[in-house]
Amino acid sequence: MPGAGAGAGAAAAEEGGGPEAAREPARLCGYLQKLSGKGPLRGYRSRWFVFDPRRCYLYYFKSPQDALPLGHLDIADACFSYQGPDEPPAAGAAAAGPASAGGTDEPPAALFQVHSGGGVTVLKAPNRQLMTYWLQELQQKRWEYCNSLDTVKRDSRTFPNPGDFSKGLVAKDNTDVILLHPNASAEKARNVLSVEAAPGELVGEQAASQPAPAQPSSSNFSLKQWGTDIKNSMSSFRPGRGNNDSRKSVFYTNEEWELIDPNPKDLEESVVHEQVKKQTSEGNKGKRPLREMIGSYKNRHSSGDVPVEWTSGNGNKSASEVHLKLQSQQEEVERLKKELSSQKELVRLLQQTVRSSQYDKYFTSSHLCDGVPKEKLELLHQKDDQILGLSNQLEKFSLEKDSLQQEVKNLKCKVGELNEQLGMLVETIQAKDEVIIKLSRQLSECEGSSSSQVPSTFASSSGNRDLQELDRLKDSLQGYKTQNKFLNKEILELSTLRRNAERREKDLMVKYSSLEAKLCQIESKYLILLQEMKTPVCSEEQGPARDVIARLLEDALQVEGPEQPEQAFVKPHLVSEYDIYGFRTVPEDDEEEKLVAKVRALDLKTLALTENQEISTGVKWENYFASTMNREMICSPELKSLIRTGIPHEHRSKIWKWCVDLHTKKFKDRAEPGYFQTLLQNALEKQNPASKQIELDLLRTLPNNKHYSCPTSEGIQKLRNVLLAFSWRNPDIGYCQGLNRLAAVALLYLDQEDAFWCLVTIVEVFMPRDYYTKTLLGSQVDQRVFKDLMSEKLPRLHSHFEQYKVDYTLITFNWFLVIFVDSVVSDILFKIWDSFLYEGPKVIFRFALALFKYKEESILKLHDPMAIFKCLRYFTRTVLDARKLISIAFSDLNPFPLRPIRNRRTYHLEKVRLELTELEAIREDFMRERDTDPDKRDLISDDDEDS
Repeated sequence: MPGAGAGAGAAAAEEGGGPEAAREPARLCGYLQKLSGKGPLRGYRSRWFVFDPRRCYLYYFKSPQDALPLGHLDIADACFSYQGPDEPPAAGAAAAGPASAGGTDEPPAALFQVHSGGGVTVLKAPNRQLMTYWLQELQQKRWEYCNSLDTVKRDSRTFPNPGDFSKGLVAKDNTDVILLHPNASAEKARNVLSVEAAPGELVGEQAASQPAPAQPSSSNFSLKQWGTDIKNSMSSFRPGRGNNDSRKSVFYTNEEWELIDPNPKDLEESVVHEQVKKQTSEGNKGKRPLREMIGSYKNRHSSGDVPVEWTSGNGNKSASEVHLKLQSQQEEVERLKKELSSQKELVRLLQQTVRSSQYDKYFTSSHLCDGVPKEKLELLHQKDDQILGLSNQLEKFSLEKDSLQQEVKNLKCKVGELNEQLGMLVETIQAKDEVIIKLSRQLSECEGSSSSQVPSTFASSSGNRDLQELDRLKDSLQGYKTQNKFLNKEILELSTLRRNAERREKDLMVKYSSLEAKLCQIESKYLILLQEMKTPVCSEEQGPARDVIARLLEDALQVEGPEQPEQAFVKPHLVSEYDIYGFRTVPEDDEEEKLVAKVRALDLKTLALTENQEISTGVKWENYFASTMNREMICSPELKSLIRTGIPHEHRSKIWKWCVDLHTKKFKDRAEPGYFQTLLQNALEKQNPASKQIELDLLRTLPNNKHYSCPTSEGIQKLRNVLLAFSWRNPDIGYCQGLNRLAAVALLYLDQEDAFWCLVTIVEVFMPRDYYTKTLLGSQVDQRVFKDLMSEKLPRLHSHFEQYKVDYTLITFNWFLVIFVDSVVSDILFKIWDSFLYEGPKVIFRFALALFKYKEESILKLHDPMAIFKCLRYFTRTVLDARKLISIAFSDLNPFPLRPIRNRRTYHLEKVRLELTELEAIREDFMRERDTDPDKRDLISDDDEDS
């Protein structure tokens, strides 16, 4: 492609040392920070970016493991810019401000803008080198994509890029692409203006295995952000405080936010919490809480009065640990003191209670209460209460006295400490005064001798400042030069692309005019044809109407062939002769079938164009491969859903091989090295009973596929090798008609050995025993199971067939035997094979039912057995919408468990075996009767003589 001087293709070519490396450039993907959000929550968030070369979109995901992107940027319609070293940040970046980045000033060189779709997207790279690499790569991708619009190429589905494939017959196809010569002067100028920038660790598929870069760029912000993330993550685990829908959610941010209109219940809880906190602080007088200690340390640190032991290396850590340990011990002592005082108070109360009870018992006894009046007893009780109250006050005052004495002691200790500090400060001031006096004397003595040295000192310091300023200006100048080269390249590319777009528009106008003229000609021919058809022509003579019909048929059946570059823009795209799999799209003989095939091919192209309007499945697959780059692929729901939507053309070879290896691992582990080659060598040296039948079926396998159309085709020899090797591996089956088609489809995407193991997977792993033997016992059982599923999933259609006595298993038998080969269009066939190789034979039942459900309404309208049977023979070729069929198979038919299918197979297997046993007994009776009856034997002999 043009413009490979500064792109990934050139880098791959230089490093790989050949065109093969240039054909397969590394994917442009990696981590960047994107400015997003609104209002005060606006800030940079780390996103995983993946470039899609098919549509020139830059998709961004939350993580490499995500399947659906958060959004995309249209690079084909974008322009790029960034600020110089001393320029202020752009408006979008300034809106985020230092606060959004944790209070630190980000270097403007790491920020760049993508202007696309009428908006500006601000992105941030970890460093300037990585930013330069991303900008140049995006420029290169835009240049290649826009120049590819000037390239006359066939439909991408019909002619894929051959560099995407490594195995299989499809990889051998060459694209018939006509390249227009790009602007040589613009290409040379682009190479001159390119800046060298190597990719960092955060670019490429290897970056997916690394954690996302931290969003902040300073240590203070990282700790703060870490705490914020913990709060936000833990807040989701809090239990709800009731079913009050008006309860507000609390979000922790990097700034101190005020909660407006708080919930009354939350406010009440916070007040209670503050009261408890206050009581705790009042009860813990004489100790310093940990939060107070840390706050005082921060204040001392901010004011600059930091002790030496707190700022000296590891001493800081040890001192803080000792302080924390001392604090914890003080808290433990206080807790024990509180517990001791509470126990003493309890003992005192118990003693008072005992004394009062004894006193009451004494005065209420019989020998004291006889002569004492009741009023005196009450007076005694009151006096006792007063005595108890006074004793309590006395104890309380004594406790207060002790606390005051303790406080006095503490104050005396503090006064002593302050006196010591004051003495130390006085001594320090005296020592400083002595030093000042000494230095002043030395200064006065050295004024005369050192008068010439002082200017030189000032001159050297000013020279150092000038050198530093010069270095800074050099760096700024280099930065501005780089920015100037980039902007000049951007202007050059945009101007060239604008001229190309104008020229392309002119060419499209010419093409439009040509097509409009051709449309007018066709309309006039149809009008002439309709005018001639008003009166019936009874004679078979050649007339003008027949000439018009013949000409129209010839135009309609014309297929795409080699064309000249100058005719490319004025000639409409026609249907290609072969599709991407090598199957012929339009047959050679039948005129009526040619028209039907042409209509079918056009409908398929229309569906393919509508599929391109959605998010490219290729991006999802590339994202999946990026997330599994440094680990082996494993079965997972994500992979299963991706395979069900269809494997992209360029990844099918890899996924099929992985599926085959997954299912045949136990066989390969037991096999010796070179097992396939050994089987093939035995088959070539010794004749096999199946060899003759294999040779007869080679050219009848896929006659409409160019890889198997003639004896010299490359696929014929590979197919022969695979079938011969399998016949030696499994002599019980040897060869059965149907195995040739299975192997032929596998060879389109796999090499010979992998296609051999694919055949082993289908015959020996997926399908039941006796599926491909002479009796086809397993195949007959599956048809009965399918009948049961039809009556369960599609009861109306099943009753319709039963009513008109149509045996649809005569059609579906071949579907199961060769897995829909030659029964559906090629696009749907390979999507069925994708799911089949991953999930197994249950997929066949799903798609067989889905095909009937797809055309259920049209079949129900038929009320003639012959018409129904004729429809069943050809209706699968009219099913073209693969997305709709896949949706029916994997969504509408659910639930679809495997256990009932296995149970039904077991049930029908016994019945079929019993029927076959009865048939075998009848055959033996007939043979015995024929051998014993001379009349029948003579009759047979007469037939033999006639023959």
